[in-house]
Amino acid sequence: MAENESASAPAIESRAVATAPVGHGVPIPSPGGGAPALQPAPKRSRGLRRFIVPVVLLAGLGYGGKMAYDYFVEGRFLVSTDDAYVGASTAIVAAKATGHLTQVPVVDNQIVHKGDLLALIDDGDYRNAVDAAQARIDTQDATIARFARQIDAQAAVISQAEAQVQASQAQLRGAEADVERSSLEYDRSFKLAQTNFGSQQRLEQATADRDKMSATLASTRATAASAGAALEGAKANLDVLKAQRDEAARQRGELVTALDKAKRDLSFTRVVAPFDGVVGNKAAEVGNFVQPGTRLMALVPLNASYVDANFKETQLADIKAGQKVDVAIDALGGKVVEGVVSSISPASGAQFSLLPPDNATGNFTKVVQRVAVRVTFPDEILKEVPLRPGLSVVATVHTRDPDAPRPTLLGALGLQALATKTAKP
Repeated sequence: MAENESASAPAIESRAVATAPVGHGVPIPSPGGGAPALQPAPKRSRGLRRFIVPVVLLAGLGYGGKMAYDYFVEGRFLVSTDDAYVGASTAIVAAKATGHLTQVPVVDNQIVHKGDLLALIDDGDYRNAVDAAQARIDTQDATIARFARQIDAQAAVISQAEAQVQASQAQLRGAEADVERSSLEYDRSFKLAQTNFGSQQRLEQATADRDKMSATLASTRATAASAGAALEGAKANLDVLKAQRDEAARQRGELVTALDKAKRDLSFTRVVAPFDGVVGNKAAEVGNFVQPGTRLMALVPLNASYVDANFKETQLADIKAGQKVDVAIDALGGKVVEGVVSSISPASGAQFSLLPPDNATGNFTKVVQRVAVRVTFPDEILKEVPLRPGLSVVATVHTRDPDAPRPTLLGALGLQALATKTAKP
């Protein structure tokens, strides 16, 4: 029995050592084989813990306070969305003439400037049309010149007719004078014959002269009338020639318009860049047959990008044109550039879709709509930052009025007047 007790004593001692609580001391075996003594644990770790815990709490409180202050001053005025994408007024370059492509001097992703040649269409037929239109104008010019010469000739005819009229008028006046003289002579002869102072032969001669002069007067009057009619006819013919000349001149104007159209059609064989940009999605190749409307390539403008940020309708209350926008570009590692709200869409995106929703039919589930907000950038930013259409960005609008004073805690507590009085000297 004694041996068993002595054998179990070391086991009890080892168990006591193993179960000794941490922090209450380390058991040390006594020299006489009695119960082990406890050595006090070091107080270094306890003191370090008392120092670190308050520091961490204070740091956490300070960081939390700063975050709360930043939100109160600025954060609550920020409206953000990641449903935003870069856009640009991309032009689809298409043909307006018919023919085969003879030159396509550009390639994909090439930078071009306004007026640079993008494609050349075979212009043989269009040059022939220009030459034919020019030839018709030359022919019309000859016709107009012919009418001008005819008008000059008719003016000479009119002058001749006027001279004939004047001559016939002079002859008529002479014939009238002769008739009057012969009538007087007849009267004298007739009176003398009745009183037997004149011969019958003289009376007969006076009668014959009077009748002759009357016939001559009638003929002269007919000649004068004919000369006057000829003059009027010549003048009328002159008016006809002038009208024909004016008609030919108007026809020439129509031919000039046709020539301008032919030249314009010829110019369409040269497809040039409408603005500075980058070529993309090129489909034109030498030898292709194109018609009006055939798509050749796309042209993306340089330094003309913008951002369409689709904000929820619940975020639009404080967004206005002219507000500053921070745009974080995903493709550039979140680089932030500054833009400006230029405009807000007049309707939600759903209204511009192919099939707008009709909530008056069937069951209704309210869905928050989104409205596009256009964000533009200064030219210097567009020149420095490559904003390519289609890139994803995060847009954050600063809705606080920059002219208004920054909010303060005293102002939130209604003590802004007190703070103003304290700040005054």
